[in-house]
Amino acid sequence: MNLYIKNMVCNRCKLVVKEILEKQGLHPIHVDLGEVEIVENQLPDNKSTLVAELEKVGFELLDDQKTQLIEKIKTLIIDLVQNRANQLTVTLSEYLSSKIGQDYSSLSNLFSEVEGQTIEKYYIGQRIEKVKELLVYDDLTLSEIAFQLNYSSAAYLSNQFKKITGLTPSHFKKIKTSKRLSLDEI
Repeated sequence: MNLYIKNMVCNRCKLVVKEILEKQGLHPIHVDLGEVEIVENQLPDNKSTLVAELEKVGFELLDDQKTQLIEKIKTLIIDLVQNRANQLTVTLSEYLSSKIGQDYSSLSNLFSEVEGQTIEKYYIGQRIEKVKELLVYDDLTLSEIAFQLNYSSAAYLSNQFKKITGLTPSHFKKIKTSKRLSLDEI
């Protein structure tokens, strides 16, 4: 049985969720971002205890199929930006369609309807937050960041960054204030 869990966006999150499931007597086979496969075919009678334990640490067990699909899209995008950005060899729409096994236009329409923004806008937001992280914490040049995040050029990255944040990357790097958002706030 697969469980879908909202806000599970990092490796530390996966460890916390696995620990909670095990404490509840469940046996996770595979824990991935936003999704857990368990041995059991159904949740125990004390599902409310599991839900409460997950909520204590900022997670939400998703029951609705639409919500599960939206969370899967978000998780794939976060994983792509955080871990595989320069490995993307197809368009975002092709990537998502192949990973989810559904037509991109239906995914896009559902995402826009539920989230109030397009998949592309969400993807750009995630990329810009990663750029902010790299600007503040790394010693990479803008060209290196552009390459790492699969931008066509440093100039394109710079223009998109300014359009979204109102600041140039160099100015952002100078001020180094806490203008970053957590991944679940984007």
